[in-house]
Amino acid sequence: MLKYHFSIRTRSGQSVDNIRIGGVDQADAEHRLRQMYSNCEVTRCEVKRNEVKLDQASSIEDILSLIAQ
Repeated sequence: MLKYHFSIRTRSGQSVDNIRIGGVDQADAEHRLRQMYSNCEVTRCEVKRNEVKLDQASSIEDILSLIAQ
């Protein structure tokens, strides 16, 4: 699932930045956004890919593959 970072202007004119919503695609994320903020205007949308997070049980091969990238 991708993360979308939105900046919006609410129907009362207030600006809200850094709203993070997960979605299958941008349309799905915008649908979820509009459920929370009805009649808002989207001023910016950025796609953020999921980053690989290392936990303590990571193997040395996983770490080396990340370094090689």
